[in-house]
Amino acid sequence: MNFAHRLLVLSLAAISLTACGGGGGGGGGGVIVPPPPAPAMLLGADPHVDVFDNQYWIYRTSTVAEGTDHLYVYVADALSNDANDWVRRGPILSLADISWIDDDGAPVHYLWAPAILEDNGTYYLYFSVGPQNPTPSRIGVATADNPAGPFVDSGAPLLTGGTGFEAIDPMVFVESALGTRYFYAGGSAGSTLRVFELDANFVEIDQELIVYQPQNFTEAPFMHVQDGVYYLTYSSGRWNDDSYSVHYSIGASPTGPWTYCGTLAETDNIRKGPGHNSFVQDRADPSIWYLAHHQWDRSFTVVPYSGDRHIVFETVDLSVQSCP
Repeated sequence: MNFAHRLLVLSLAAISLTACGGGGGGGGGGVIVPPPPAPAMLLGADPHVDVFDNQYWIYRTSTVAEGTDHLYVYVADALSNDANDWVRRGPILSLADISWIDDDGAPVHYLWAPAILEDNGTYYLYFSVGPQNPTPSRIGVATADNPAGPFVDSGAPLLTGGTGFEAIDPMVFVESALGTRYFYAGGSAGSTLRVFELDANFVEIDQELIVYQPQNFTEAPFMHVQDGVYYLTYSSGRWNDDSYSVHYSIGASPTGPWTYCGTLAETDNIRKGPGHNSFVQDRADPSIWYLAHHQWDRSFTVVPYSGDRHIVFETVDLSVQSCP
């Protein structure tokens, strides 16, 4: 299946020659001007990108250097795959700020895979808390009055895993027509997608909804609507090898039923294990949509991969994709 896409990166300039005048009868020479350096990698994983205050914000899993006790956010005026174009803010949430973190008795915990939502001036940060074994993973929610936080924990887990389900990779989507608040979660062990309706306060679950499992689903669901079509994108495969990839299905509602449409990003000559994506519209031109995902450095050759992943943006025109 052919997909229209391109990486939003600055191409390396070709080596150019600048003519130099020669003295007397000597011949002209040339000075080699080196190309500009390649963009610095935008380190991080599991990006959820949104637009607040006319800026792009990336809520994401922290880097190795930042550690697993804190969450940070990147901010920029324009989308770029160059880390130098982004400013890091935070920490926006730390494990020490979560009152219920030690309730499971686990000796160590991790924060990862955040998602963001704004409603009536309040910003809701949903986040994954591990370990996932032997204690169940949990999803929490914290609030702030601005996108940079700091965020204040709600005081209790929103969802706890167990019985073959991992409570990870949260995502909230509000249906504009009816105002219904859909909460998506799940993956990895069991590869199960669960969908809930949230209460009006966005920090409690009202009810679980029946949803069919999308084809090739492993984890990291993301929902957005474009031209009246509901797109469920998600990761398939193992997160730390080349099988990781971004797939998508479409539906007539935020809960399906789903028609599987194929793969949007997979390992190839420009990607290595791409996954855990989000979509964001161009601020200046809403007809343009960007797919954000993380991937491994192509210098990694030994699986399972470990260490830092980096975030990239691609333009994807879903309107031209074919779907059975």
